Amino acid sequence: MKYRALGSSDVKVSEISLGCWTMGGLNWVNGTANGWANVNEDEITAAIKRAVDAGVNHFDNADAYGNGRAELMLARVLKRLGLKSTDFVIATKMGHFPGTASQAYEPLHIRHQCEQSLQNLGRDYIDLYYLHHGDFGPKGEWLQGAADTLNALVAEGKIRLKGQSAYSEEHFTRAVPVVKPMVLQSWANALARDFIRPGGVVPRLLAEHRMSFVAFSPLAQGLLLDKFDPAKPPAFEEGDHRRNSGRFTTEKLRALQPKLAQLKARFGATTEDLAAVAQRYLLCQPNMACVIPGFRNERQVACNLAAVGRELGKDDLAFIESALK
Repeated sequence: MKYRALGSSDVKVSEISLGCWTMGGLNWVNGTANGWANVNEDEITAAIKRAVDAGVNHFDNADAYGNGRAELMLARVLKRLGLKSTDFVIATKMGHFPGTASQAYEPLHIRHQCEQSLQNLGRDYIDLYYLHHGDFGPKGEWLQGAADTLNALVAEGKIRLKGQSAYSEEHFTRAVPVVKPMVLQSWANALARDFIRPGGVVPRLLAEHRMSFVAFSPLAQGLLLDKFDPAKPPAFEEGDHRRNSGRFTTEKLRALQPKLAQLKARFGATTEDLAAVAQRYLLCQPNMACVIPGFRNERQVACNLAAVGRELGKDDLAFIESALK
């Protein structure tokens, strides 16, 4: 396993890390589904052991993942395995769960959520703490207060590094100069290259501010693994955010199949092959710290780890982009 620094800090994370969203299970925030199908904690334990044995040292969490359940589960599993949480780089986020605050980025609410995450994770400090989205109000009125609160938490030793997650170039452009994060996070995969395209806003920000990027959804929620049958598209439960996404219809899956067939013909047809190529594609991008695929069991972690040692040349990268355009 290789390790990469987060920005200009001395904190290094495994290039294949793990995202903990699935661990929150079926969930809602303010009536909106934001979860995944429920997981089995014994299977999660076996999966994390497999990951740690392979050198994974970074877990990405959030208060909104099961409204605290994912943070609590991660702490339980590490303890169950006899592992010290402080031997790992633990990231978590706040912003999508407003609680009783009028706006999630109220300074008092940020502090409350930070303290709750510290308790949930069984930590005295959080290695990497993200603002979970870039909506700071219609006029950005909550931005400065949020940035000041993060700075205070750093000064108090409760967080080591600041991060900013967002879902538009505009939000990143507005937040970065004020928040001054060390890490940016958003979706990125070979089907969705918004934030990694050469000459784009985010690559420019990363270079100018000496930041790193952490990519979630590197497998496009399994779409890049060719695991869904167009004739029998998946049906998701209430509380699973994929239920109404529109990405898993017969039409969309059928259109994707011939594109994936090109990748399978060149790189191999197993799930391990496809997972390795999808993640290595991202890890070849500038200023990429790591990918954080989700997982439900040991088998999925093993597939994610297939990217370790896989190499891609410039012609391979160009082929992937051409096949999936």
